[in-house]
Amino acid sequence: GLLSVIQKLKGSPEQELRIVLLGLDNAGKTTLLKRLASEEVSTITPTQGFNIKSVQSHGLKLNVWDIGGQRSIRPYWKKYLGSTDLLIYVIDSADQKRFEETGQELAELTEDESLTGVPLLVFANKQDLVTAAPAAEIAEGLSLHTYRDREWQIQACSALSGEGVQVEMGPCGLCRAGPKGLHSHPSSLQDGMNWISSQIMNRKK
Repeated sequence: GLLSVIQKLKGSPEQELRIVLLGLDNAGKTTLLKRLASEEVSTITPTQGFNIKSVQSHGLKLNVWDIGGQRSIRPYWKKYLGSTDLLIYVIDSADQKRFEETGQELAELTEDESLTGVPLLVFANKQDLVTAAPAAEIAEGLSLHTYRDREWQIQACSALSGEGVQVEMGPCGLCRAGPKGLHSHPSSLQDGMNWISSQIMNRKK
């Protein structure tokens, strides 16, 4: 399966892959990217345009485009979607007043022809806050179960602390699409990166 694909890649020449990181302003996109790149996250400023970082995972060079989420910038998101291997969408799990807004933005993104069949990884961020909604609840609110044209997964995490969810939060911590709906797994940020690598390479086969 996908794990064997990753194992084979460890001894293969480095491959560069393109990932687009999107989400509303203040969702924690830049903090998440810095954490995944093992960088200091004590000082974060809002992304006014875009950042590009390269993250190494399983012998792959993942070029991640972190694009600002302010309302004035969102109309330009689609200009960055060409040749995307994977879409990461970050949600502030504690900002429930904006769930409808972020859901609409995600739905519009996945309808874009440039993202046809592109795997989707949703990070349900800020799980360290007591008001954070669990990943399963967010998945239901976003109607992720209706996304049948692509592989998708939702990952509960706290980009600020760098910790994933070591025990399930509600029905599930790390959820993914499957023939019987959502499945629960112990989760961490590294689990998310593992899934990123496996899904991209599955598309490249």
